[in-house]
Amino acid sequence: MIEKNNNRKQNLKDRIPPNQILTEKFPVLHYGDVPNIQLETWDFRVFGLVEEEKKWNYDQFMQLKKEKKKNDIHCVTRWSKLDNEWVGIPVSELIKQINIKPEAKFVMIWAEGGWNTNLPLEDFLKEENLFATSHNGNPLTLEHGWPLRLVVPHLYFWKSAKWVRGIEFMAEDKPGFWERNGYHMYGDPFKEQRVWGD
Repeated sequence: MIEKNNNRKQNLKDRIPPNQILTEKFPVLHYGDVPNIQLETWDFRVFGLVEEEKKWNYDQFMQLKKEKKKNDIHCVTRWSKLDNEWVGIPVSELIKQINIKPEAKFVMIWAEGGWNTNLPLEDFLKEENLFATSHNGNPLTLEHGWPLRLVVPHLYFWKSAKWVRGIEFMAEDKPGFWERNGYHMYGDPFKEQRVWGD
């Protein structure tokens, strides 16, 4: 029994980054007001360094193949939540719909109200990433990013943008909203890359 408990503690230690606190709750954090989203005018746009820019309305985007994925998430405000189950459109499924130009090395994730965050292309393309529509068996609430949020579990959760509306493919890295306001350009939770200079 002691050995089993020690194994569980070691497993949790490997899953929880330094200086994070485990929570069962799902805290709501964002800058500014929750947007007023109308599905009749909602669209999702792919642009920048792609062979052809594309746009989907809500019904068209929701017709893309969905999958269930399970992962841990880690917020820069020092909470971690384990074993989250998401349903959504894998990034790999979206990529099947577009042709990325070879010079593209980064993406900018665009959300409601002009909010944005940056990612290296290889991080954006990781198999575990998806555009989530539900969390732990329930549709996303508006406060948690309904109708669509990106989930990038290997980076701090601010990179998992809520209310996503588009992806811009870029040759050079550029800071998004939080990065322009002092957050780290990459945001690895296991290296505690919270702010510039970490």
